[in-house]
Amino acid sequence: MNPEAGARQLFEGLLGHEGPDAYATVVGPWSARAGDGYRDLLTMAAAVPARPASDGPDVRPRHLLWELYALSRVSDVLLLSFQPPGHDHWDGPGVTTDQYLDLFTGLGAVPFEETAVFDPFLHEIVEVEQAADPDEPVVITGLVWPGLWLGSVLFGRAGVRVRAGVRHAERGVADRSPLYWTHRRRHRPTVDLSRGWGHNSQWRTDFRVDLRTGAGDRANAEGTAHVDDVEDGTPEALLTAAERRDLLRHRCLVRTPVRAAELAGAPGWETDLFPFDWHAET
Repeated sequence: MNPEAGARQLFEGLLGHEGPDAYATVVGPWSARAGDGYRDLLTMAAAVPARPASDGPDVRPRHLLWELYALSRVSDVLLLSFQPPGHDHWDGPGVTTDQYLDLFTGLGAVPFEETAVFDPFLHEIVEVEQAADPDEPVVITGLVWPGLWLGSVLFGRAGVRVRAGVRHAERGVADRSPLYWTHRRRHRPTVDLSRGWGHNSQWRTDFRVDLRTGAGDRANAEGTAHVDDVEDGTPEALLTAAERRDLLRHRCLVRTPVRAAELAGAPGWETDLFPFDWHAET
């Protein structure tokens, strides 16, 4: 791979860009430098055969996971302008949907916009309209940005607006609580494993691998601990089994936790949870 055409270089170029038309100025030249070699690298990352869940966690070469993570940060930055204002001061480089898709389809990703049925494996909740009936299930009311497949690996979930009863998705929690396994969102805090590391070390962060296979979905297939196995005395142990599964599948909490009062005894618990080792099969 051209050392000047890694995703980190594109990410840093987007952060340093000032003025209009970041796509023509930054993304286009980077794509030309990356060429077929970078696309072949991503194809390799997606093509690594998934191990059966019974054989343990899916294991992919670390340099491929690091590159996928860096590319996910590029996606996070490009998607900022699609999101409502709030947590982040920057609204991103302002690319269009067509430009976003042009970059990633050029790298071999396949977009999807399925909105018939809400599926937390495929969909990230961006906005919640609270239904009057607390038991009303989650229904998609609009697409905010498309999702992306990279082979059998889910590269990016589609952003959606939903309507739901509070027992399924609570406004202010499902759409505003910290989003884990994510580097940046404009409208909500995020938490990933790059936090707290240095300028170079942060890029040695693994991409979260979600797989859709003939045997079912595998959430965080690289995880080494089952979502139901938690250590006593940790904030995670104060979550119910259903809340832990929501955190893994949605990558955030979707309702106020049952034991919120106890969790409040540990200031900052919302961003201090550690679900990164969890996995589950559905």
